[in-house]
Amino acid sequence: MTNTVLTPQKLAPPGRGRRDRRTAELEARTRAVGERLVRFSSMPAPQVLRDTDATTHGLRQDEAAERLERFGANAVAQERTPRFLAQLAKAFWNPFILVLVALDAVMLWQWLQVADEEPFDPGIAILATMVLVSGLLRFWQEFRSGRSAAALRALVTTTTAVQRRAGRTTEPLTVEVPMEQVVPGDIVRLAAGDLVPADLRLLTAKDLMVGQAALSGESLPVAKADTRTRDYGQHATTDPVEADNLCLMGTSVTSGTATGVVVATGADTYFGSMAGSLVGERPQTSFDTGVKKVSFLLIRFMLVMVPVVLAINGFTKGDWAEAFTFAVAVAVGLTPEMLPMVVTTNLARGAVAMARRKVVVKRLNAIQNLGAMDVLCTDKTGTLTEDRIVLDRYLDVHGQEDMEVLEYAYLNSHFQTGLRNLMDQAVIDRVLEAEEVVVDARFTMVDEIPFDFARRRMSVVLSRNDLAGPAAEHVIITKGAVEEVLALCTHMTDDGRRTELTDELRRTVTRTAEDHNRQGLRVLAVATRTLPAESETYTVADEAGLTLIGFLAFLDPPKQDAAEALRALADNGIAVKVVTGDNELVAARVCADVGIDVGEVVTGSVIDTLDEAGLRRLVRGTTVFAKTNPVQKARIVRALQAEGHTVGFLGDGINDAAALRESDVGISVDTAVDIAKESADIILLEKDLTVLEQGVLQGRQTFGNTIKYIKMTASSNFGNVFSVLVASAFIPFQPMLAVQLLVQNLAYDISQLATPWDRMDKEYLRKPRTWDAKGIGRFMLVMGPTSSVFDISTFLLMWHVFGANSEAHQSLFQSGWFVEGLLTQTLVVHMLRTRKVPFLQSRATAPVLLMTALVMAVGVVLPFSPIASALGMQALPMSYFPWLVGTLVAYCLLTQGVKTWYIRRFNSWL
Repeated sequence: MTNTVLTPQKLAPPGRGRRDRRTAELEARTRAVGERLVRFSSMPAPQVLRDTDATTHGLRQDEAAERLERFGANAVAQERTPRFLAQLAKAFWNPFILVLVALDAVMLWQWLQVADEEPFDPGIAILATMVLVSGLLRFWQEFRSGRSAAALRALVTTTTAVQRRAGRTTEPLTVEVPMEQVVPGDIVRLAAGDLVPADLRLLTAKDLMVGQAALSGESLPVAKADTRTRDYGQHATTDPVEADNLCLMGTSVTSGTATGVVVATGADTYFGSMAGSLVGERPQTSFDTGVKKVSFLLIRFMLVMVPVVLAINGFTKGDWAEAFTFAVAVAVGLTPEMLPMVVTTNLARGAVAMARRKVVVKRLNAIQNLGAMDVLCTDKTGTLTEDRIVLDRYLDVHGQEDMEVLEYAYLNSHFQTGLRNLMDQAVIDRVLEAEEVVVDARFTMVDEIPFDFARRRMSVVLSRNDLAGPAAEHVIITKGAVEEVLALCTHMTDDGRRTELTDELRRTVTRTAEDHNRQGLRVLAVATRTLPAESETYTVADEAGLTLIGFLAFLDPPKQDAAEALRALADNGIAVKVVTGDNELVAARVCADVGIDVGEVVTGSVIDTLDEAGLRRLVRGTTVFAKTNPVQKARIVRALQAEGHTVGFLGDGINDAAALRESDVGISVDTAVDIAKESADIILLEKDLTVLEQGVLQGRQTFGNTIKYIKMTASSNFGNVFSVLVASAFIPFQPMLAVQLLVQNLAYDISQLATPWDRMDKEYLRKPRTWDAKGIGRFMLVMGPTSSVFDISTFLLMWHVFGANSEAHQSLFQSGWFVEGLLTQTLVVHMLRTRKVPFLQSRATAPVLLMTALVMAVGVVLPFSPIASALGMQALPMSYFPWLVGTLVAYCLLTQGVKTWYIRRFNSWL
């Protein structure tokens, strides 16, 4: 097994044939930082402390403040918010706005050729307005969402345990500080579940295992050395990632404990030195990819249709300059320039709305995946249960209450320094505070063998203060999962006597534990071993030849609302699968209590026997997975994804980090360990399935409003082009002037600005929603020509009824089509936003109603306004409006009829 360090060169985009100057600079900087770290690795610990101007007692608070001012916050470059101007430029950098800018430039160039003879073309100003409205609104929304996201992230802070002193002689205290406030010279304490906050030179380490996948790509954790016994002349390395006495920023502690001195923070760390080459977009979701595909589909559609419109108008009308201007206006009409702004606004509004429901979104695009989620994998503790562990019983090997078991369990929980869980706290809470003083007087901590998820147990080694000299003894007290502890036991305590643990007795005590498991109690075993006081250092190998003392039985009662929350998730199309490291009997009982159809419980040992194909078959019908380790949890997630599911994973422990990364949407809670919070996309401020359900519904609402805009715009644009082609082929003059098309398109765009504030029908929110590119294309081809029917009927009306059938009366014809086209195009917002009957069965929100009503009113008034002549319009006769009302009513009826047929035929709408 080898560790391959990801250098900037290896991280560079594929296809780059030669290294540019920036890449070379990054590589040189990374080498320099690496060499500096290697020097720290080769120094004795006292020399490292002198070089960093630190002591083992930690920095004073005033020293830490001064160093924070001098070295800056402990953050790497890619986490910083883009500068104002860069963010503004990015808002205008999208294909639709670039198309409009190009078209505006062409129109400006065309006008400049005849500027001495022709007045200023208002179309140029209209196009510029459209560009500014789209870009500035997108910038404002992204700026606001960035500030909101920063405020939301502040609710979920990652802290680090450091030693600080209040004054020059004050005893050091271990305090939790935000990771950004860690400074060089700080003494950091690490335990299982912690993120390594900066580059550290280890001072002490106990059974320390560190996950370095972020730097080395190696999935398995690596051991780090206890530097008290290090031979500094041996094991030299030139790679700081491989140095066994360095822990680097970006890695995480999987087990064990350690202390280290900070030698580099922020951009000066090894991880920070690679920040320039690590900067890049996250992997795109299916939604991101889909939006991009639709965007370029519409651009390709425009590139095909505009030359056709140009050719038809040029050959039939003979005025190629007018035909070109008209074709440019058609191109603008085909460009959904508000799409980036609508997407950004939807996501930003979704994040804020979810925050009100106690769901913090770390990554905006995760909202779509949350709405698409159809399988949720979750632990049972805290989600199905109250996360209120109570020590219910302390039992001897026969199941009878025994105070000695409680005493040994308390010693184990009280003296451990690693990751203390709820069961440890429950044991401590059961003992009176006065007893703690007695325990500290009678016992002294010698060593500790920390918990890890492979052994599923932890041990403390204590010495009795009332024994000294040659007769002194050390006692190992081990507490952990019954199977793991029992496998190490050779004897048991029976009525105060130490008895050999025969196979028959082993089966008896196992049945005692299982009987309590069936009652829904979580059972741990407690065992001891007494050794001569000959060593101060103990390892996993010393956890052998144990004597079983008894069992601890914990109660974690099911939540009263868990069953209701599970039913709500099922009603919303989300299947819940319980993936827990707990005993299968306990898991089955708790799941049954909250109404889950348990079926056959599958354990992690079964998963290990299956290949990927076998696991895929297994996950289809399995609801509860028990006694699973981190690797097995991640495999379950991948198997579900391979079956075509969008998988969410809800977890809060270090053993959940791998599955959180593998899932489509990682969900954690603000009380989770650091690595779980960093791995998650979404943080719940309450570990509650009801809170999660509200977040899912908001995700679907956000997705639905975005799809709504895309489908309405695509179908409306397609219908307009179809109408333009028909009119251009048969009418001897321009069916609408370019400036009129531009004004109509601008007004329609404004009516769409309220789309993110709309609501979705409850029926839409009941199912997971995923991107469907084929459905968008089908929707466009069916609903687009529907509006063209009434455009063509308006052509006939203006031609035959109102006599606008010659070039002399083209202004009347164009005014009539302008009003009808704008009103139907705006009315389509209400017709297509729901699969129900609009206004009667489903009504849009007030902002949408107000915006569309305002645009329709402007459209009716515009031909009568003072600027009508500048736009080539004229007042319409009053007799036109009864026809207009009839056209709009017929349009609504036909659209509703086509919609009903479409839903029956394809069983889908938005």
